[in-house]
Amino acid sequence: MTSFATHPALRHYWHAIARSSTVTAAPLAVRLLGEDLVVWRGAGGEVAALPDRCSHRESPLSPGAVIDGCIECPYHGWRYDTSGACVLVPSSGEGAPVPPKAHLRAAHVTERYGLVWLCLDDPVAGVPEIAQDADRAFRRINMDVDVWHTATTRMVDNFLDITHFPWVHRGSFGSAAQTEVPHFELGDLGDWYGYRYAVTAANPAAATAASGQATSTVQRVMSSGFALPFAVRSTIEYENGLQHVLLLLSAPRDDDSSYFTFVVWRNDDFSVPAEEVTRLDKLIEAEDKRMLERVRGTLPLENTALVSVQSDKASVEWRRQLRAILV
Repeated sequence: MTSFATHPALRHYWHAIARSSTVTAAPLAVRLLGEDLVVWRGAGGEVAALPDRCSHRESPLSPGAVIDGCIECPYHGWRYDTSGACVLVPSSGEGAPVPPKAHLRAAHVTERYGLVWLCLDDPVAGVPEIAQDADRAFRRINMDVDVWHTATTRMVDNFLDITHFPWVHRGSFGSAAQTEVPHFELGDLGDWYGYRYAVTAANPAAATAASGQATSTVQRVMSSGFALPFAVRSTIEYENGLQHVLLLLSAPRDDDSSYFTFVVWRNDDFSVPAEEVTRLDKLIEAEDKRMLERVRGTLPLENTALVSVQSDKASVEWRRQLRAILV
């Protein structure tokens, strides 16, 4: 098994760990890159993220309470503000100095696309860009953040791959997909790197709201691209002019489990309920999850460790670039 989740380089990138709407004044325990953290909103509504470990006797903080915007340890009542500063040691009495080593190092936090993102060390790159988020012709639809019991590297490899469509997605849109993949070239896709392709997709009842068409099959012009380390963007354009953009976000909890969510942008007339236009996406998600949770271990990043063919070259290139930042 190849270990990657605790690699120091990954601590310098942003990872989505929760929907903004689920982070409140109540402490939320999360695990990212093998590290346990507690996340909550301070008195001003700002999101804070600290190690889920009191500096006194290492009790988890997440079972504690938030008092006046500060998190209180449930063991001895030590309190920490949103910056990680220890602001109260009840046993020492009012006005007593706080030991310098009592303070905790806060993670970097930002909110974008309706999500809370964490960066455990100083960022070397920004949150991936989705141009449609600033376009009023598009609406944004958020999904919940789920835990998949599979390695994040397996997930990204899967999301960059179209050869599994006829097999894994037979119950959703893949029954009409060709098994042979035409030759394609990798290149820049704006702020992303990947490839474009065309595919014939089945259009069952669960898919008609997403495609805006009632025919048994639909033609899709698609692109799949990645932004390091683990973000994938998939774009879908239909013949009727409808565009459906997905941001697929995977984040390593550890080597064997991951957070996953996807965000959708659509240039429809906003009249169809979000639950209907994402029904197909959620069905596809369930099919991918079911398949990937059968595969054990992390994905080997070395090219010689796996057998790849020309249709795998997007994943091969992503693995090459990921290896470069991990060296």
